[in-house]
This record gives sequence, structure tokens and C-alpha cells, in this order.
Amino acid sequence: MRVVFLTFLQASRECSFFSVSRHPVMSKSGALDLASGVGGKIDKKEVESAVKQYEKYHVCYGGDEETRKANYSDMVNRYYDLATSFYEFGWGESFHFAPRWKGESLKESIKRHEHFLAIQLGLKRGMKVLDVGCGIGGPLREIARYSLTSITGLNNNEYQISRGKELNQLAGLSETCNFVKVDFMKMPFTDNTFDATYAIEATCHAPDALGCYKEIYRVLKPGQCFAAYEWCMTAHFDPKNESHQKTKAEIELGNGLPDIRTTNQCLEALKLAGFEVIWEKDLALDSPVPWYLPLDTSHFSITSFRLTAFGRFITRNMVKILEFVGLAPAGSERVSSFLERAAEGLVEGGRKEIFTPMYFFLARKPLS
Repeated sequence: MRVVFLTFLQASRECSFFSVSRHPVMSKSGALDLASGVGGKIDKKEVESAVKQYEKYHVCYGGDEETRKANYSDMVNRYYDLATSFYEFGWGESFHFAPRWKGESLKESIKRHEHFLAIQLGLKRGMKVLDVGCGIGGPLREIARYSLTSITGLNNNEYQISRGKELNQLAGLSETCNFVKVDFMKMPFTDNTFDATYAIEATCHAPDALGCYKEIYRVLKPGQCFAAYEWCMTAHFDPKNESHQKTKAEIELGNGLPDIRTTNQCLEALKLAGFEVIWEKDLALDSPVPWYLPLDTSHFSITSFRLTAFGRFITRNMVKILEFVGLAPAGSERVSSFLERAAEGLVEGGRKEIFTPMYFFLARKPLS
């Protein structure tokens, strides 16, 4: 079986699902890249047990919100060790959604979404900027090139940081962009360090929004701004509705979240942290193309094929084969499975309008 599969793999290298990245600045794009990355810094023999431990934190497997909040650092680290190679395989270097115009590709909308943040923050050459929860640094690199700023990416996952440093070097940005491994609830920076801060679908991992926003407030210079895209439950979410709760739980399971806050809770936490809110809005409301369309099973796209139902079906079975022949660690298919549930939960949340991944706000730290 192994010999037959390897022969098939060799013959299929030009197919986008099986090819290995050849261009040095591109994201890892092939099946072997995906297989080698599953588990991140976790020993490959321990991947399956890490998956089981991660699942235990969530409601779907008997876990509870308080346990997730108490162990958020371990939970989020396990999640990104397990899921990052899948994200990079499907999304590229920027792991986030975006409002999208008709006729616009997903990749184009993601870049525009990142540029929008830079414009709102008024980023200019020479400014010192903090990216809170930077992933492997896709947005960081795009915003740095667009605004000519120096950006520090903050991340608590060693695997993502090592991957980000590799991509920074290949993109020629190692001198102006760097990474710091740290919990964003306990930043190692002195007060009033940064000219601007932003977070893209990242501070939703914080167990306490107020505590997280207070840290961001502390390291930001007076008079300067913080902008973010937050994952939130909307005003349409009914905590007494079992269907709504099930959708929320599936999103939390598949995305390493301790608890998804409402837009009002985020707004209140910002104000309590000391910020002046300049403006805020759920940008999903004005998106001509639904933000969840790339994951919708009824949608087919060539430009974002790997995210479609058929693309995910191929990925799931490809991972199953790679695990069977020993090219992917045991537990890889299980990771693919809970990410699949997350996609289903996100689409349901979007259709019901009870969840948004792009609640935007721009807030200023007062001068005094």
C-alpha cells in the first residue's frame, strides 16, 4: 500500500493538492508540507494524545467554559500546534476573513481588509507598531510593506513564531519586523511603547477581554490608537436557544476559543480599560458577498478551492491516507475533523447572523 501510494504521490506532484512549495516566499502548499507540519512543535508521537487533551476542554466533549479560561494558554498553544499547517494549506499566510465585493477574490479582499486597518490607524513610515496575536505574520508583512512601518508580532506559540521568522527572512523584512513569544495577557513591554496597536481575529483567544485590553492600553502611547477585528456573538444570539448554543460551541471547539463574547461585552471592556471609542461596527453587515461563503458547502470557487466543501472533502481523505501510510502523524485526521466541524459552525453562525468574525473598532488612548 505504501509503495503504491508513494508512486501515486510522485506522479501527482503538479496537482495543487500534492505539490510541495517551490517558491521560497510562498506558503506551504502541498500535501507533504501539510503532513510534516501537523503537530507543530509537539513530538509527532504525541500528536494524537494532544488532540484528545485539546478536545477535553470543550463542551462537545464534556468540557466547560471555566476550565477553558483557566487553561487558555495551554489550550490555545495546543490548538495552533495542531491546526497551523491546515490553516496555511487552506488560507495561505493570513488566517482571517474579510468583507468582500462582488467579483473580488478572497485573496484580494483579505489584503484590502489588512490595508483598511493601516489606514484607520494612520500608519506612517517610522512608526513602531504592535500586532497582538500575529499568527505566522501574514498580515504583519502585508501591513509593514504597505505602511513602511516597523511591526512587532506578539504570539505565544513557538511553532508559529519559527514559521513567521522564516517567512520574514524570505520576504526581506527581518530588519523591520520581529516576533516576541509571550502571553498577551502579560506583555513584557514598558508603558507607552507603541505608536499603534492592532489585532486581527486574535484577542478572542483571551480568557478576559478587559484584562487583555488593559495590557494593550498600557503599552500604547497616549493619544495613539488601537484597532481590531473581533470574533463576537451578535445581538441576534439567544443564549437560551439550544441551536444557537450548539453553533457557538462548535466554533469554540474548532478555533481554540475559551468563550465567544458579544459585541456589547467587547465594547464595554474597551471603555472600562480606559479607551475612547472613535467608531465601531460589524463590517459583516455591509459585505456584498457573505464572509462565510468560502466555507459554504453550496459554494464552489477555483480561487479558494481548498476551502470549499469539495476541497475540504479531498483534504480530509488525503490526510486520512497520509496518516494511514505514516507520512502524517497519528491524530492528523482527528484534527481535520474538528476543523471541519468549525467550518460548519461558522457557516451556521453566519447564516443565522448570530456570529461575526469582523466586529471592528477603532479606539484611542487619551492624552491624559
